[in-house]
Amino acid sequence: MQTSQRTPRFIALELSLEAIRVLRPVVGALRRTDRELEDQLRRALTSISLNLAEGNSSHGRNRIARFSTAAGSCSEARAALRVALAWDYVGASDIDAGERMLDRLAGMLHGLGAER
Repeated sequence: MQTSQRTPRFIALELSLEAIRVLRPVVGALRRTDRELEDQLRRALTSISLNLAEGNSSHGRNRIARFSTAAGSCSEARAALRVALAWDYVGASDIDAGERMLDRLAGMLHGLGAER
């Protein structure tokens, strides 16, 4: 009898990918209003996921460095959302769910040892 093995999931990485999915409409709206801000937000969100994946496969100081980079990108993405709101490119309801996810992710990164 063959048993199915589930691959353990890295919750922080899964949350970062969900944040991308939730914020996709915001990125699309920014593409039409402020392409530079759209590019910066898209790159920051991507960087979070990629650095989480790399950090999860790293050890020692390199692990902390990747998680710290992910934390910096998380801060950048959160600031980009606030900037988009300040410029009135999006409404608060457009970014609320994504902001909550990024806030939770920032806490997870702190718990993983990310340095400021």
